[in-house]
Amino acid sequence: MNDDRRQDSGRAAEARALAFLSAKGLRLLARNWSCRSGEIDLVMLDGGTVVFVEVRYRKHSAWGGALESIDARKRQKLIRTAQFFLLKEQRWSNHPCRFDVIAMDSEQEINWLRNAFDG
Repeated sequence: MNDDRRQDSGRAAEARALAFLSAKGLRLLARNWSCRSGEIDLVMLDGGTVVFVEVRYRKHSAWGGALESIDARKRQKLIRTAQFFLLKEQRWSNHPCRFDVIAMDSEQEINWLRNAFDG
């Protein structure tokens, strides 16, 4: 798959995740928030909790599924990026935070892992 098609499928997965989470009552704070440390797909508010959401889509599971693609290195990168978000967006720095994962496979089934890992 070329990079443009991969980016298109990634954007489509993020849009589906955003619609899914919005329907569950979460409110969007930022989309594709980035800094020198990395990027967070979605930053949302669930009640008073800031939620950093990683969206993973895998068309084929031959190289591992969407959930398996978030290894320790990726988790550390997300945590660092979330720390930069909280430093830059001070109004959210005193709120509780969590890391969620939205994983989708080729059937487009959405698997929402709340509090997928600790930061």
